[in-house]
Amino acid sequence: MKSKDLGDTNPWSERNWILVLDEGEDAFDAISRFAEEKQISGASLTAIGAFSTATLGFFDFATKKYKEIPVDRQTEVLSAIGDVATGDDGKASLHMHVVLGLEDGSTRGGHFMKGTVHPTLEVIIRESAVGFRRRKRDDLGIALIDL
Repeated sequence: MKSKDLGDTNPWSERNWILVLDEGEDAFDAISRFAEEKQISGASLTAIGAFSTATLGFFDFATKKYKEIPVDRQTEVLSAIGDVATGDDGKASLHMHVVLGLEDGSTRGGHFMKGTVHPTLEVIIRESAVGFRRRKRDDLGIALIDL
């Protein structure tokens, strides 16, 4: 993975980066690791690129677990949006949703769990002036941003 600091848009409020992930990297792990290394406590992100395989999820409120949606073929990342917040463990917590395009024009979408980059993924991270806190909600079974 390569990254470049895009400079402060306001020196008192935020940092911005572009990440270019390498072929074979797991996107979720790479982005999470970068956010932890840069001590990002609140940010939004967008991405485009492609995966050779991916796993998405759909949250089942009855079981309070994600139902995995495997996508075992080449896809284009048509849209990826998400955020980074500080989790209950004090570390960067990545939350992303993606829409993946298949060769026939159909799509798969959902909560992003993992994806093997092929050939690249370009990610823009925009840090917020104020950090976000993600807390586990036992009543729902998921961690949400706590304002």
